Amino acid sequence: MLSIPYITAAEAVKCVESGNRVFIHGSAATPAHLLKALQNRHSDLKNVELVSITTLGDVDFDNPSYRESFYVNSLFVSAANRAVVNSDDGDYVPIFLSQIPQLFRKNILPLDVAIIQVSPPDDHGYCSLGTSVDIARAAVDVAKYVIAQVNPLMPRTHGEGFIHMSKFHAAVWQKATLPELDYSAQSSAITEKIAHNIAQLVEDGATLQLGIGSIPDQVLKNLTNHKNLGLHTEMLSDGVIPLIESGVINNSQKKLNNGRSVTAFMAGTRKLYDFVHDNPALRVMDISYVNDTSIIRQNQKVVAINSAIEIDLTGQVCADSIGTYQYSGIGGQMDFMRGASLSEGGKPIIALPSVTNKGISRIVPFLKEGAGVVTTRGHVHWVITEYGMTNLFGKSLKQRAKALIEIAHPDHREELEKAYFSRFVKNVVLQ
Repeated sequence: MLSIPYITAAEAVKCVESGNRVFIHGSAATPAHLLKALQNRHSDLKNVELVSITTLGDVDFDNPSYRESFYVNSLFVSAANRAVVNSDDGDYVPIFLSQIPQLFRKNILPLDVAIIQVSPPDDHGYCSLGTSVDIARAAVDVAKYVIAQVNPLMPRTHGEGFIHMSKFHAAVWQKATLPELDYSAQSSAITEKIAHNIAQLVEDGATLQLGIGSIPDQVLKNLTNHKNLGLHTEMLSDGVIPLIESGVINNSQKKLNNGRSVTAFMAGTRKLYDFVHDNPALRVMDISYVNDTSIIRQNQKVVAINSAIEIDLTGQVCADSIGTYQYSGIGGQMDFMRGASLSEGGKPIIALPSVTNKGISRIVPFLKEGAGVVTTRGHVHWVITEYGMTNLFGKSLKQRAKALIEIAHPDHREELEKAYFSRFVKNVVLQ
């Protein structure tokens, strides 16, 4: 086996200079050990721009002492950087997940440094980006300087994530537990009802795309009696394991990557990371491929399951902000909503609880001021809550409003009916 001359994290991050733009590997591959070493240099640095999608683990971007040193320019906001992104010391780039690699490859956001986490090298000197190939593949390809955190607990995954160690300008050996998420632990009676409704739309031979959260995980639990399902999804978690092991997901009906599941990144428990390690039945690919609408549509019966923060009575979906407060990002929702709608027999789905944890209706007369429209009313098809489902495709504005009111929480239907009459019914005086 070829070896890498490992150095300390402190030595590795010395290459970062003031004014640099630095890519941070994300999701379960977030290189926390290297990030802490970089943050320890904050007094030596000014105006270092950090770009990333979701970051997980023991990372802190909101420490006031870092504010003058690091500017967080997020491509998908997460809990670790949400506060700083919504401050003077951060910002957000609204962009489809599928197009983020273009920002790097076309020098729209040229990268000085890429900080990544990889599996140990194999006998030929190749490491793997492991749990997150997504936008990291492009970042590594174009960055002037690549720093790798080599972790023996990072799974070696098949697909487009292999990187020869000669690509690294610095490498640090660090055995570290990957961040774990257990979506099944977040289930509730409401998510179970929503998942049951969604499962009724999944036919045998369908190709699944699963968004983030407990609802997709619950949907999978309702599919144990299905046959010949496929998987082509931007992300996956533990919920797919029983269906793959039982043969329910066998990818036998897919036109592309027949016999193999496809994803761009994953986040789950150690069980998932062990399951995907050196597993040739799974391909972890560049996000520009996985989320390409022209690729997605070639598989049949694509069922795309995505969530929303709120949806208005005409079908406009806000999935990334709470008013002007940037909560997450556009991500891959539109990539798959459009791809599924163009797939033969496809079903693009927006699934959401009817109310927030505080009892506020998620189906609203108008989106909050400043809210971002992620899925337009021209792209929305199925909308599902715990109170039922409706397909808005082909429906007029009035028909949509009535259909959405029917699946809203009963406590809010009267208010929504009043909004309907105020907007759509002429010459009516409300008492």
